[in-house]
Amino acid sequence: MEHETLNRFNRIVSIFIHLQSGRIVKAQELAKRFQVSLRTIYRDIKSLEAAGVPISGEAGIGYYLLDGYRVPPTMFTPEEVNSFVASEKLMQKFSDKNLSAHYESAMFKLKSVLRGHTKDRVAMLENQVWINASHDVFNDQVPNALNILLDSMAEKKQVVINYQNLHAEEIVERIIEPIGVFNENNFWYMMAFCLLRQDYRQFRTDRIFAIAKTEHRFSKKHSPELLDEYRKAMEGQKEKTKVVIRIDKDIARYLSTGRKYYGFVSEKVIRNSVEMTFMTNDTHESFARWFMMFADRAEILEPDSLKERIAEIVSQIKINIPESIS
Repeated sequence: MEHETLNRFNRIVSIFIHLQSGRIVKAQELAKRFQVSLRTIYRDIKSLEAAGVPISGEAGIGYYLLDGYRVPPTMFTPEEVNSFVASEKLMQKFSDKNLSAHYESAMFKLKSVLRGHTKDRVAMLENQVWINASHDVFNDQVPNALNILLDSMAEKKQVVINYQNLHAEEIVERIIEPIGVFNENNFWYMMAFCLLRQDYRQFRTDRIFAIAKTEHRFSKKHSPELLDEYRKAMEGQKEKTKVVIRIDKDIARYLSTGRKYYGFVSEKVIRNSVEMTFMTNDTHESFARWFMMFADRAEILEPDSLKERIAEIVSQIKINIPESIS
């Protein structure tokens, strides 16, 4: 009983802190976060109201604190402090320079209110966490790209960009209405309504060479769920091929971090080898060249077209690197 009371107390305090975010928080969102029933959340909200916390809203719509009522958190758990350090390192490597600088400024403010032992913990961990980005996710010419995109979405203002497609040399000006941004395969992407194409398009941030927010409002209303729906639709449109390979067991374990990018589905161990199944949409180029990295320790079970493509690549290698004459 004492343990249950403590859990409830911790949950109510966490709900209170969550409400300080300044936005409407739905009961379903709180129930999912704390893994309790809606009835429990309703009861916790009533407990906060009974304690004098001015909560506005109602069941089915959402809750929020009345303006002006804020009680800053006075302490952080060790796990929360760990997350601050990790987040700052990730922001330094995976956001543009402008947004990274703003985040650093916010972290200085947060560190200024930390208590002695907590502040010492942050200082120690900062020198013991290092992250290396394998490639640039933003063009150096646009150090504020992500910040402008976020401002655009919040203010519903159009953005003009100079953009270069993957297979084109020409840089084209586009006027867009950003709908959402997402990080996939270590690249930042933006989904936006393109006024030139009069349709939704996907753009990669490292291919943006110039960006500026305009004072023009969005030409139409875009659903908040559009980003998720668009990405699911794009995945569904891609024609995929089933690929089955068999690879030596001692090599297979080194592929666990990268195989998802190539459409990994499942695997099964067969004596000293591992049979892997993929559903990939770029069998002849992306997958084939990835397979070549460990081809001497693997075999292709299907499809035959992939075997033929690998044979073509090997033949070209022999042409480019002829056998030395003894």
